[in-house]
Amino acid sequence: MKVLLVEDDKLLGESLKAYLQENGIYLEHLHDPREVSPVLAVSTYDVIVLDLMMPHISGEELLKKIRQMDKKTPILILTAKSKMDDKKRCFETGADDYMTKPFEPEELLLRLKALYRRKIGDMVVKVGDVEVDFEKEKVYVRGKPVDLTRKDWMLLKYLVENRGRFVPSEEILNYVWGDKPVGDEVVRAHVKNLRKLLPEGFIVSMKGRGYKIEA
Repeated sequence: MKVLLVEDDKLLGESLKAYLQENGIYLEHLHDPREVSPVLAVSTYDVIVLDLMMPHISGEELLKKIRQMDKKTPILILTAKSKMDDKKRCFETGADDYMTKPFEPEELLLRLKALYRRKIGDMVVKVGDVEVDFEKEKVYVRGKPVDLTRKDWMLLKYLVENRGRFVPSEEILNYVWGDKPVGDEVVRAHVKNLRKLLPEGFIVSMKGRGYKIEA
């Protein structure tokens, strides 16, 4: 799972990053809310975690801006505001979950996993001879495990989540590499790696449209 945390408390952000990554979740931390719009323009996430009490722009206003840019990604509010009016305002603006500080990191982990399950549906998906376990981040071909690099896993995961449609290279770059300066040739190289490990024809490509895994 790839998560974006928008939290101006740098110490809290770094501690959450360490905890979540120990539990298999890749987290990017932004402490300046003004960076969110540029980052979302070039990167894609599975869940966004958003504080409300931040400098420069309120979390409520930022939530509204994010929802204008992205209608689908689940958003979890993580804040010290505990009044019902605050919760109501956020849910009506587009938040999917609301968690108040102080909190247990394990509860945040459980809520992130729940939002992710709700987003993708089944946590284990079988497509032909390939089985993908999103929670354990494991891939099996005809019952045998396949070892993937982190980038190969993220690319395959994204294609399987979007199976049935052609996914443009730019969209893959945004999810797997974010704002890193890499191009289409990197996507092609990783797709080539995956094709060596997966059944022939599992990943379909079409020039100008991208890559697809049949539903």
